Amino acid sequence: MRQLLVALAFAAAPALALTPEAKEFIEITRKLEPVQCEKRKLRYAIALAEAQDREAEAKAAREKFEALNRDRETARLEKRLAELERRISDGRGGVRDPEDLEAISRQRREAYYRCE
Repeated sequence: MRQLLVALAFAAAPALALTPEAKEFIEITRKLEPVQCEKRKLRYAIALAEAQDREAEAKAAREKFEALNRDRETARLEKRLAELERRISDGRGGVRDPEDLEAISRQRREAYYRCE
C-alpha cells in the first residue's frame, strides 16, 4: 500500500510542477483533440484529392474543414491556445519552463497517435 502511495505521488509530481498557463494549454488541447484530429484527416484528404485531380472530393473536404473553423467555440479555444503559446514561449522560440515544453510535447504526441 505504501509503495502505491509513493508511486502515485511521483506520478502526480510532474503535473504539479507545470505553470498555470501550461496546465490550461493542455486542458484546452484535450478539448480540441477531436476537432484537431478531424482537421488533420481533412488536410490529408484535401492534399490527396488534389494530387489525384479529384476536385469534387477536395472541395467537399475543404468545405468540411471551413465549417470546423467557423464553429465559435472551436475558434474561441484556438484563439486562447495561441495566446497561451505566446505566454509560454519566451519570445525567441524557446520555452520559459522546460517542464512545460516536455508536458505539452508529450500530450501532443499522444494526441497524434490517438488520431491515427
